[in-house]
Amino acid sequence: MMKKEFELVLQPSGKTLPAGKIFCIGRNYASHAKELGNEVPSQPVLFMKGSTALWPADRPVPFPAHGSDLQHEAELVVLIGREGKNIPEAEAFSYVAGYGIGLDLTLRDLQSQLKKAGLPWEVSKSFDASAPLGLFSDRVTDPANLEITCEVNGELRQHGFSRNLIFPIPFLISWISRAFTLEPGDLIFTGTPEGVGSLKPGDHVRVAISGIGSSDFYLSGD
Repeated sequence: MMKKEFELVLQPSGKTLPAGKIFCIGRNYASHAKELGNEVPSQPVLFMKGSTALWPADRPVPFPAHGSDLQHEAELVVLIGREGKNIPEAEAFSYVAGYGIGLDLTLRDLQSQLKKAGLPWEVSKSFDASAPLGLFSDRVTDPANLEITCEVNGELRQHGFSRNLIFPIPFLISWISRAFTLEPGDLIFTGTPEGVGSLKPGDHVRVAISGIGSSDFYLSGD
């Protein structure tokens, strides 16, 4: 049974926040949009995940049974620290409590089927344990210049930089807050660099983000 409340711990302060709403931005790196054959968006592509999508790095991530092509998407995650609505871009960073390491797990085969049929694709993106979280830090000094890498079983798959976000963090915070009141504990998955690929049961995924550290995720075996 998964916990109803997922607690986030910020290092090095040790401050804690219960996780809130989960906002995810798709196609926020031009290279990733192109590798999947998608157009580079003119405005953010936003979708959300439910609370049971959250999963801690210290527990094996269950492999979903309702699809076959599970893919990794390493992401910088923004943690909101105070409530805000219609937040100006110039004030956006003052609403951030910290930054963390996340995986947006995607059932690509199912997503492709749903997109072709013109149907919503939450079932391919927002299923249980589809948003594993690793380390969070409240001492990141330059979130616009972070290096992001993802290794699977020691092989480098993804390598990118947060400076290449199409829609940078202040814009995302301001844009999301026009439609949704941001609250302490809300999470923004900012998008993934190119290099996404398939996973299989038993795989070891390591995501590292400069200024935060690295986190290890293990897919449960057969």
